[in-house]
Amino acid sequence: MRVVFMGSPAFSVPVLEALVEAGHEIACVYCQPPRPAGRGKQPRATPVQARAEALGLTVRHPASLKTDAAQAEFAALRADVAVVVAYGLILPQPVLDAPAHGCLNIHASLLPRWRGAAPIHRAILAGDAETGVCIMQMEAGLDTGPVLLRHAVPIGAEDTTGILHDRLSALGARLIVQALEQLGSLTPDPQPDDGVSYAAKIDKSEAEIDWTRPAPVVSRQIRGLAPFPGAWTLHEGARLKLLGARVVAGQGAPGQALDDGFVIACGDGAVQVTKAQRAGKGAQPAETFLRGHAIPKGAQLGE
Repeated sequence: MRVVFMGSPAFSVPVLEALVEAGHEIACVYCQPPRPAGRGKQPRATPVQARAEALGLTVRHPASLKTDAAQAEFAALRADVAVVVAYGLILPQPVLDAPAHGCLNIHASLLPRWRGAAPIHRAILAGDAETGVCIMQMEAGLDTGPVLLRHAVPIGAEDTTGILHDRLSALGARLIVQALEQLGSLTPDPQPDDGVSYAAKIDKSEAEIDWTRPAPVVSRQIRGLAPFPGAWTLHEGARLKLLGARVVAGQGAPGQALDDGFVIACGDGAVQVTKAQRAGKGAQPAETFLRGHAIPKGAQLGE
């Protein structure tokens, strides 16, 4: 099929690669414009732009699709379908209507649960037992369109947002290839009105750990915010990011280390930190981290 691909972050890259590998003609790749990044604040292309250019594909990164000129340029591509995954711009109705088979979105949740910007984070934070990917026919509402394909995956007790991100990206790539193969025979399934929830963008104010909360909640916060923005606590006055955890047995004063192996007491129960990062340093597995920065039994986190 003649496809317009629309995506920006690393999550979208495996999908683009799968479409190319499946033999689809990529008429154009749309992504977010390069933005200042790094210490020098030099413009940096999105991961999708970098990969598309390496594949020799035509790339566009308009700041908006609301102008008549941008919409005419899109329509002139005469695409069979547009595939959209974490693009980052609202698609106006003329853009949604331009491809012969409309626009298909790859969404990393089991719709209608977790419509919106941060579905992977929110599924872990909420303690959901499973998540997944939906291939959705796009319409004007926010992730409201009928679902063509869906596939659920369990959320493991130690899964982080980073782990699920990679798993769901690969799943989305497989599902969209399947959806395009079966496009004429798939029956759109309207989303029910019950069970709708919205995955608001993660705010950095959500990242400070409150050790008085129960261990499962603290574990979900650590895992749900890993690798970004990273849940954090204080140790000896310095900020410490915690990027992996498991719930374990133990009781003590909230925030207190119960042993020398990074087991920290919560309001009820305890968590064992499995990955950590000091300011200005790289993330490390707990065993490696503790060799260079001990958290001895009795140490107090959060102050």
